[in-house]
Amino acid sequence: MLDSNLTLAVIGCGTMGEAIVRGLLASGKLKPSQIVATDRRTEVVRAIASAHGVRTTTNNGEAFREAGVIVLCVKPHEVAAVVDHDDVRKMLSSKLVISIAAGVRLAQLASWLPNSAVIRAMPNTPCLIGEGMTVIARGGGVTDTQANAAKEIFCAVGRCLELDDKLMDAVTSVNGSGPAFAYVFLEAICDGAVRMGLRRDAAMEIAAQMFQGAARMVLQTGQHPAALKDMVTTPAGCTIAGLLTMEDGRIRSVIARAVEEAAVVAGKLGQS
Repeated sequence: MLDSNLTLAVIGCGTMGEAIVRGLLASGKLKPSQIVATDRRTEVVRAIASAHGVRTTTNNGEAFREAGVIVLCVKPHEVAAVVDHDDVRKMLSSKLVISIAAGVRLAQLASWLPNSAVIRAMPNTPCLIGEGMTVIARGGGVTDTQANAAKEIFCAVGRCLELDDKLMDAVTSVNGSGPAFAYVFLEAICDGAVRMGLRRDAAMEIAAQMFQGAARMVLQTGQHPAALKDMVTTPAGCTIAGLLTMEDGRIRSVIARAVEEAAVVAGKLGQS
């Protein structure tokens, strides 16, 4: 559990930052008084304070001084501008700093904040509804206690897994870009259903629940997707007919290559 005396700073409290704040409060992991959120825009901090009862400021320095754990929710190209300053290095010395900026590597974070414990995290947009997936990678010297604190933060908005930093480009592709790939697949299934006579709204509800149920089957049973697919595929049935049509279109190769290409581009994010 997170320390009851912990103060958490969320720097750049936009869509994802607010999702983290909301999840932590809803789960009871932190109280409003334990969170301070920042943003450059006065209207944003006012809205966050009103909606969640947390402390807010447009001054990052105030949050840096007060908090023991900092979550950087700014864009990749903005991270250096926020933390690469001598006064910030002093304020964040010995503190845990977690960055969710895509493509910003642990080596970069460590070069800007050599005396801080740094963790890189890649959450995804389903965090907005508490069904997210986040992968973290810890920098050198990060303790198990600090890594577990990071996991606790992101478990408030879904699941969390720890992997090596060298795998984070692939993680960004699968986890960060993956929802967009899934939405395209979902939309295509709905188009087919509409073509065969279903109303769009009915097709969408059926297909979305089907996706959710199929994904939960994998997570809860631990079975390989191929095994679960075979459970549905009866001899001479409609499922195998549809699957063979998908294979005619090289569906596996196209999806795998999409993940590969997204990972290549992810590796260039946050780099000068």
